[in-house]
Amino acid sequence: MRIIGTAGWSGSGKTTLLTRVIPELVARGLKVSTLKHAHHAFDVDKPGKDSYLHREAGATEVLVASVNRYALMHELRGAPEPGVVELLGKLSPVDLVIVEGWKVSHYAKIEVYRQEVGKTPLHPDDPYIRGVASDVPFPNAGRPVVDLSDLEAVVALMLEISEPLDTVMARLASPSPALVGT
Repeated sequence: MRIIGTAGWSGSGKTTLLTRVIPELVARGLKVSTLKHAHHAFDVDKPGKDSYLHREAGATEVLVASVNRYALMHELRGAPEPGVVELLGKLSPVDLVIVEGWKVSHYAKIEVYRQEVGKTPLHPDDPYIRGVASDVPFPNAGRPVVDLSDLEAVVALMLEISEPLDTVMARLASPSPALVGT
């Protein structure tokens, strides 16, 4: 398994880009999973459904399954939010895991930069941003920069700079002193 992250300000188009990249990767025969961080409360369940009632009654985990899919909901109930390492460990083996969010984590990432968002680029201050997909050139980026609208170039860059999951897990599980607090 390999891992690649996406980093960028809200509104930069990370999710839109991934909805275009994932089908291309799958068409190449790769199995792809994603890990998405949400900065707000979210719920995949619906009030009144049996699974919702089970959670509301106090169940720690509720697994809902059908012929098409299954979903495991785990209630934290005040426990700390799990980090990337713990969550990556819950995924089934695939060829590539794409992480959206956790923009300050220490794994290879592509910055998705759109000038109209009006924010400063992230890549000058993050050595783990190993490439940039942008709607403007960055001639002094010090890393590969591809046009955000060039899907082939974005996919090639993602595959080129993705890292083996074992390498990332070891780095995230025991960061070096130089990475603490970054």
